[in-house]
Amino acid sequence: MVDLLKNPIFKDENKARAWLESHVWPRGPHCPHCGNTDETKITRLGGEAHRPGLLQCNEAACREQFTVTVGTVFERSKIPLTKWLAALFLMTASKKGVSAHQVHRMLGISYKSTWFMMHRLREAMRTGGLEPLGGAGKIVEADETYFGKREDGEPRSKNYDKRRQNRPIVSLVERGGSVRSFHPASADQWTVTQIVRDNVHHETRLMTDESNLYNEAYEHVESHETVHHTSKEYVRGDITTNTVESYFAVFKRGMRGTYQHCGEKHLHRYLAEFDFRYNNRAALGVNDGERAEQLAKGIVGKRLTYRRPNEPVIPF
Repeated sequence: MVDLLKNPIFKDENKARAWLESHVWPRGPHCPHCGNTDETKITRLGGEAHRPGLLQCNEAACREQFTVTVGTVFERSKIPLTKWLAALFLMTASKKGVSAHQVHRMLGISYKSTWFMMHRLREAMRTGGLEPLGGAGKIVEADETYFGKREDGEPRSKNYDKRRQNRPIVSLVERGGSVRSFHPASADQWTVTQIVRDNVHHETRLMTDESNLYNEAYEHVESHETVHHTSKEYVRGDITTNTVESYFAVFKRGMRGTYQHCGEKHLHRYLAEFDFRYNNRAALGVNDGERAEQLAKGIVGKRLTYRRPNEPVIPF
């Protein structure tokens, strides 16, 4: 767990800013307005007339001022950087997550602000445009689960499968590698096949249980092998779905034991949080400090804003 007393970046705003700059700008500052990376055309402003950390771009077509938080999930936040970094380290250090109430008590920030800043950090954990999982000689396990109650208001018949009244989650885990999770509107055969097609390399061995959701997936991979859980078969040679099921176990323990409640419109952000920690886990040689550094790099180019008065409620 993070020691919030010894590390100076959790107490000193200048050191917190310097730490953030070193990870957001590893090759030196660049202007978020015009993209200028020429340090000879960027001036660090100082003195009492300017706020700490302020820089100015000297490109003739720009001339904008900026800090390291501009264009990131930290932009325009009134919360001190020391608090932001403490929350960042706490979220990355706990395997099953840390609740907003706990962070609110530890950092002395209002619960509402803490809840929102943690959603901003979850947004920073989201990744996109990634290469397909697996490849030649590699194994990807796929499975679906259901968590929480759906909030779409759709009526259910008495004969409807109660499990499927919950929110569907589909996860793909490369054995010994990364996980990628999805929260589709429904987990039907067409949707699951598209997820496999778009996210799994065609030379991969795909392993699932006997669910018919994956019956068409074989067309998009090298081979599709199954274990039959209904017959109490869980392993046959190297064919198993135990890896993806262990991921679901951690996810559900964290959601039920730590977060306890999650609105459906935010479920994809919680999945991004658990995916991020799994993909940067100790078994892959990533320690707590390196995991936090990886998250710091992900804050760029992502914004979440409060809803202004009289604006409609739109899930962010």
